[in-house]
Amino acid sequence: MRGWEKVGSSRSNLDRAGSTATTNRITSTVRLGRVEPQAPGHRTIFCNDREANFLVRFKVLSFHLYKSLALLCLLYADSEDSAKFQAGHNASPPPPPPPPPLEEGESCWKESHVPRAWLRVLRDVVKRLIFSLTSGVRGNSISTTKYNVLTFLPKGLFEQFRRVANLYFLTISILSTTPISPVSPITNVAPLSLVLLVSLIKEAFEDWKRFQNDMAINNASIDVLQGHKWVEIPWRKLQVGDIVKVKQDGFFPADLLFLASTNPDGVCYIETANLDGETNLKIRKALEKTWDYLTPDKASEFKGEIQCEQPNNSLYTFTGNLIIQKQTIPLTPNQVLLRDFVLSVMLEKRIPRASEDCNGEMVLGPDDRETSIGHILEVGCSLRNTEYIVGAVIFTGQETKVMMNSMNVPSKRSTLERKLDKLILTLFGALFLMCLIGAIGSAIFINRKYFYLGLTADVEDQFNPDNRFLVFILTFLTLITLYSTIIPISLYVSIEMIKFIQSTQFINKDLHMYHVETNTPASARTSNLNEELGQVEYIFSDKTGTLTRNLMEFFKCSIGGEVYGTGITEIERGAAQRNGGNVGKAQKSPGLVHEKGFNFDDARLMCGAWRNEPNPDTCKEFFRCLAICHTVLPEGEESPEKIAYQAASPDEAALVTAAKIFGFFFYRRTPTMIHVCESHVEKMGKVEDMSYEILNVLEFNSTRKRQSVVCRYPNGRIVLYCKGADTVIYERLADGGNELKNITREHLEQFGSAGLRTLCLAYRDLSSSSYESWNEKFIQAKSSLRDREKKLDEVAELIEKDLTLIGCTAIEDKLQEGVPSCIETLSRAGIKIWVLTGDKMETAINIAYACSLINNDMKQFIISSESNEIREAENRGDQVEVARIIKDSVRKELKKYLEEAQQYLRTVSGPKLALLIDGKCLMYALDPTLRGMLLNLSLNCTSVVCCRVSPLQKAQVTSLVKKGARKITLSIGDGANDVSMIQAAHVGVGISGLEGMQAVMASDFAIAQFRFLSDLLLVHGRWSYHRICKVITYFFYKNLTFTLTQFWFNFQTGFSGQRFYDDWFQSLYNVIFTALPVVILGLFDKDVSAKLSKKYPELYKEGIRNAFFKKRVVGIWAFFSFHQSLVFYFFVSTSSSSSQKSGKMFGHWDVSTMAFTCAVVTVNLRLLLMCNSITKWHYNNEFFTIYVLMSTICFYLTFLLVPIAALFGDFIFQGVQRWFFPYDYQIVQEIHRHEPEHSSSMQLLEMGPPLSPDEARSYAIAQLPREKSRHTGFAFDSPGYESFFASQAGVYVPQKAWDVARRASMRSRSKLPPKS
Repeated sequence: MRGWEKVGSSRSNLDRAGSTATTNRITSTVRLGRVEPQAPGHRTIFCNDREANFLVRFKVLSFHLYKSLALLCLLYADSEDSAKFQAGHNASPPPPPPPPPLEEGESCWKESHVPRAWLRVLRDVVKRLIFSLTSGVRGNSISTTKYNVLTFLPKGLFEQFRRVANLYFLTISILSTTPISPVSPITNVAPLSLVLLVSLIKEAFEDWKRFQNDMAINNASIDVLQGHKWVEIPWRKLQVGDIVKVKQDGFFPADLLFLASTNPDGVCYIETANLDGETNLKIRKALEKTWDYLTPDKASEFKGEIQCEQPNNSLYTFTGNLIIQKQTIPLTPNQVLLRDFVLSVMLEKRIPRASEDCNGEMVLGPDDRETSIGHILEVGCSLRNTEYIVGAVIFTGQETKVMMNSMNVPSKRSTLERKLDKLILTLFGALFLMCLIGAIGSAIFINRKYFYLGLTADVEDQFNPDNRFLVFILTFLTLITLYSTIIPISLYVSIEMIKFIQSTQFINKDLHMYHVETNTPASARTSNLNEELGQVEYIFSDKTGTLTRNLMEFFKCSIGGEVYGTGITEIERGAAQRNGGNVGKAQKSPGLVHEKGFNFDDARLMCGAWRNEPNPDTCKEFFRCLAICHTVLPEGEESPEKIAYQAASPDEAALVTAAKIFGFFFYRRTPTMIHVCESHVEKMGKVEDMSYEILNVLEFNSTRKRQSVVCRYPNGRIVLYCKGADTVIYERLADGGNELKNITREHLEQFGSAGLRTLCLAYRDLSSSSYESWNEKFIQAKSSLRDREKKLDEVAELIEKDLTLIGCTAIEDKLQEGVPSCIETLSRAGIKIWVLTGDKMETAINIAYACSLINNDMKQFIISSESNEIREAENRGDQVEVARIIKDSVRKELKKYLEEAQQYLRTVSGPKLALLIDGKCLMYALDPTLRGMLLNLSLNCTSVVCCRVSPLQKAQVTSLVKKGARKITLSIGDGANDVSMIQAAHVGVGISGLEGMQAVMASDFAIAQFRFLSDLLLVHGRWSYHRICKVITYFFYKNLTFTLTQFWFNFQTGFSGQRFYDDWFQSLYNVIFTALPVVILGLFDKDVSAKLSKKYPELYKEGIRNAFFKKRVVGIWAFFSFHQSLVFYFFVSTSSSSSQKSGKMFGHWDVSTMAFTCAVVTVNLRLLLMCNSITKWHYNNEFFTIYVLMSTICFYLTFLLVPIAALFGDFIFQGVQRWFFPYDYQIVQEIHRHEPEHSSSMQLLEMGPPLSPDEARSYAIAQLPREKSRHTGFAFDSPGYESFFASQAGVYVPQKAWDVARRASMRSRSKLPPKS
């Protein structure tokens, strides 16, 4: 009962400190701040003892049940029975908290607060009961489903009715069941039911796939210790505290405490490819106290107690202690093995190949001739290079860190969708106005003088002239149900279907965005933002891994003030060409070593030649720092030629590889030792093995920007090696040595201007006494259960000071293929690109030059903290003064540059502008007093480069443009430090590169290379924007047209609410008669081809200007709706008013059916006028209604003339617009109207087994060319010439009769003399 004892003790302490005599007198007022049972801040786990863990779980269950029941009792705190209850239970657990938030001294029993308090209390009770009942039952089973059997219907309906349109139609359906409704309830209930049914089926199908995946995971098997042997059980039966055995290549079923391994020194290697995308192996080390618990007999003796943090979603932190044999040992993330992401994938034996979709685009598609379902593929974190390990279960099921991170990307809505909401509200306004006019007209029209209406005294209230106000109200409600079709009920479903197919079939399968080298296609992780891709105006891009390849090579270095390395980078060549110079190829040294991660050329450091340098001792410290200060894992044989390095980042691997080639070969790592084979240290040619004891590792993170290792030499020397960013290292250098500092700083700037990534290296000798005193503080901070990371950082500051500078390294990261041309294309499209990077100013500038973001013709505004005034203030060490000086400097420069920019913009031929700002200045520029000037200046610049920025600053800059300028933004990155920026933008794009999958997991779209952004935006984004705009405006047009005909009819019926159309016509107009054609338009309409979209990127500017969904465009559609509705009603009613020769007259339903038929035909023909391209899917039967009236000539004349009259204005308008006011894409259409579209459907992407002979023959026949028929029109292919072309291709096809006839006619024509 340890948890209750703590609660009881806390209550007694608070009671003694609080007011007196609570046991003798019960007040009638419930106040805030009373004692409340608190969930413990940490949890206790008993290893290998299920009964003890059950009691702990029972305590937690009881705790939540008690709080639930106590909250219910709280509402009766003022009653006498409640007073007796409290007086008689003072020894019980303390009273529960009141329902928040009541004011101080305010009674919960007051009438005004009882309903609200009840709702909040009941909500809290339900949550606690659900948690209590599920926490003890679910165990290690997981559930990623959105629904279950009980919640599917209520929760699914709730999700659907969150949409305003669905809620509106639910209200209309309810009104249609009342006597005031002029239409049958089926008129509104049927379409709504159909829409809801389709949506719920879609939700159920997606959730069923999640359920199948969950079942496959939960039923996987694992070895668990039961008694003195391993027993195989399903994952779902695993419980906290169990001892499990994970074999090589196996997956971790829960979050485990690593106890023992078959490898020496308690080490195991894990691959976390599905957790963070990194394929390099990571090392985990068990505590030395638990190394022996490897066999079942020894493991059964393990009775440790784990005190650890509560479950949370922090993947890279863990705070806890292991109590074993009365000794408390701190635990770190190094001893924790996280549960895997395990994905159940239904593998199908398919042959993916390139095919041509209806857009004429190459897509990846399967050839589903053979399907074998049921194969399960598990991908995730797994055990490598280790026979097996033994671990204790810490967190299970939904409480594991991975599952607590498995949340969806923040929901985003496109700008067009938000504008659609405004259009729906406009339709609501139109509906209200129409109903208001009708209701007023009805109240005025109703009069007993119209005796033929039978308005007697007992007439129903809606037509009672004695109460015109009631007539007004009832008629208003009646007309709401009658005109309900003005809101398109199928709009949302149609748009969702279109977007889903666009993303899954067009974007995901586009061959132009498929990266062959890494076998990575594009991936649309959401379909909500397809059209947003067609309106992007600002792109925020990371540099490393996004614009560059993230393949690091050791290129140059500076040691003791001397530069080494003779290579020339691509950026240096580009800079020389811009300045009019010409840099020749550098002379390669004989015997040059080129290895992955190493591209260094300088004979002064190779093969031990560094011993002849003026500073050999500094060179030795430099190489040892490279070989020791890292977290790299060696893999393979322990020889320089065959060893492979697994590193957390390509930079580290490159540095260790450089140390190896320089003669300091790191070949083995244990948890406490690093083994290095050193050459030429004592004398040339001598090789000796050195073992360095690793005492402490101070790991790198984005806040520290440095990494340190404390090691002990074999001779007892204790050294701290540190490497990190120059700004961080320079702040921690010892006094003196200013000459070396200045020279090295110049070298850093020189390397940065060449586009190289730099790190500073430093060291510090430690005495035994100073180290021991510091280590005690380090162990204490490491054992802390609260704020461990913060305390470790504070302790690290105590030892990472008074450093001695060794030198710096320079690593080259080359640009990705096609980046400059892609950026140039996007710039022509009107898109402004900003680079947000953590590199130095010089590096960022040169990368911007290499990417064509900046050129010499631009006017550059540079705001940097590297000024003399700021440096002098930093040297004085007064941080307040430094902050004041930087802020004043930023304010002055922003004001000056903004005035210059405005002057340049006033001139006709002013230069383009570029802004470059570093992180320190950006921090002050984002201050509320200055961000306005920063935003105005930035928006006037063509390119912006922000360097030395943190992940938070990236997100702040993105939000500044998104919210301040209200522009459509896109962020693209590949690393974890880009996640906040990706989520802050309207559209987030992740690059599946070498820095893990964090960016991809947080993104909306994923691509493999930056250059694919042009296809994503200029092709798919622009097409999606065009299509969705047409779909929305067409829905608006056809529904307004249909409803207005009903509105005109009511003028002839005394505004009585009489319906014009049959109930079924009104019900099925949206969901049947006009549903499919608009979906086909949204999927396949294409104004220009993908090739022309990229050839003329200026077409994209129409999306930035929102040219196809402006108020003017909607107004034009509304005008033609108004016009056509008048034509439909009055033409049809007028033409049908006269009697036929037989004496028959058209009745109400005859006229309405004729008008309905004309409306359906006209709106579908209007849809054809909108189409830029026609495919086989556009040919749909549009004539659904056949009545007796079709036997009359009047119907056919009306049927032909009314659509022509209705569409005549549209036809004239489109012609005038295309000739005199064309859109950009229409100009391109005219330029290329005679050019046929060339497809590359013969290109295949063979990823499966070869085709059988019959399949190959069928496929070859399908690819045969076909002649365009001279008799059936250009749109129809001739079936002839198959055998002829087949024989040319070497494929046998039987002869056909028309082949013989056509070849004979062709031979006869060939004999005719040519025309002169």
